[in-house]
Amino acid sequence: MRAVLIDSEGAAPRLLPDADESLLEGEIGLDVLASGLNYKDAMALAGKGIPRTHPLIPGIDLVGRVTESGDDRFSAGDLVILNGDGIGESRHGGFATRARVRPDALVRLPASLSPDRAAAIGTAGFTAMLAVQRLEDAGLTPDDGDVLVTGASGGAGSIAIALLAGRGHRVLASTGRVEAHGEYLRDLGAAGVLDRRELSEEPGRPLQSQRFAAAIDGVGSTTLANVLAQTVWGGTVAAYGLAQGPDLPTTVLPFILRGVTLAGINSVECPLPLRERAWDALARELDLDLLDSMTTGIGLSEVIDHAAPLLAGQVRGRTVVEVDQ
Repeated sequence: MRAVLIDSEGAAPRLLPDADESLLEGEIGLDVLASGLNYKDAMALAGKGIPRTHPLIPGIDLVGRVTESGDDRFSAGDLVILNGDGIGESRHGGFATRARVRPDALVRLPASLSPDRAAAIGTAGFTAMLAVQRLEDAGLTPDDGDVLVTGASGGAGSIAIALLAGRGHRVLASTGRVEAHGEYLRDLGAAGVLDRRELSEEPGRPLQSQRFAAAIDGVGSTTLANVLAQTVWGGTVAAYGLAQGPDLPTTVLPFILRGVTLAGINSVECPLPLRERAWDALARELDLDLLDSMTTGIGLSEVIDHAAPLLAGQVRGRTVVEVDQ
């Protein structure tokens, strides 16, 4: 079994060509076919507090083929997807050629998706779809106005733009690299591109001019505070990330004077019915040509070196990890 392993807190990750499979625990044994490199994975590889146990194989995504099953719901040969559920944090994850996992969060690979494309969607796309569905479950329609996506050039932001545009929404994309990423974001479906400094440099007034019918935020901190202050009466902001920070320098005014809803998106502990609903929608709706255009492939041997550029905002779209390379 080849695997990336973090031996202890503060230890540098290392690639093991022959890791001990006795590390693995779980009712379902898998051959891992592909994984994805996410922001949270990069934080784990950089020693930024994600692992909750050691030693740990990181990787919060995996797509695999069942080799053995202690659960009647799955049989050898089944193709499955797992996002979150503690893998890559408190349980061994997808940066390995083998895995053992719990069955309770496994989703069958939709027939229309290859393992590599499912890995390209990964936790980022899964989270994006959860956010889109949360906005529309709250009543958002394409007629309501502009929908903002922050952290737009990242994996979840990129897929959120494609999904929202595909559903007919007018999308505004916020990025820190307008010149470098503007054309890319418009190709995904963004109608306009904003410089993130408009929202991120300092908290504005608790209530500002109403600009956004809804928003999907992966940034947190000052950015999220300003987004809330600029959301229209009754609008919803779905928040899934904290790239700028976990603080929220705002007041209750957007919530009690404009009826704004702040909806947290947690993909790690998402119940199975919501997982299946999101993956069914992704398989039906996501433009696979767009997905391919935002995806880069790397081998398992390259994962460790890709963490720093991802954290520095130098990687856009999605990165698939081919674990056999």
